[in-house]
Amino acid sequence: MKLDRTDRKILSILQENNKIPNIELASEVGLSPPACLKRVKHLRESGIIVRDVSLIDPVLAGNKLTMIVSVEMERDRKDIYQLFQRSIQKAPEVTECYQTTGSYDFMLIVCVEDILAYEKFLERVLRADPNIRKFQSSVSIRRIKYATAIDV
Repeated sequence: MKLDRTDRKILSILQENNKIPNIELASEVGLSPPACLKRVKHLRESGIIVRDVSLIDPVLAGNKLTMIVSVEMERDRKDIYQLFQRSIQKAPEVTECYQTTGSYDFMLIVCVEDILAYEKFLERVLRADPNIRKFQSSVSIRRIKYATAIDV
């Protein structure tokens, strides 16, 4: 789907505040409310807008520890990667997972309450997987930038 300037403006606004009333959104992008609603509906149906969520402060929610974990698999096989990906999808501590190039196969962002919770995650998910050759954990000291909005 080709996005025009109006679609891009709608997406930029919705990434900052997806609870904006349609009448306000329409006014900001220069459309009638019905035309704006039709565009937003089309952006959702076409899969450009994936979902609407609330962003939670992990520290205030009790997850004070963020770990960045690099994972190297034992073998470079599709079936092994798929098993790992299914395992990670089920782990609520993993907030982000990326398959990467380079020395490691996957990069995880893991948010937990404390080091004991992280150790439980390691035992249950990473150390229990016989297809993981090794993993490396780094503790995030502080979050410098966190954004969910992309440049459209």
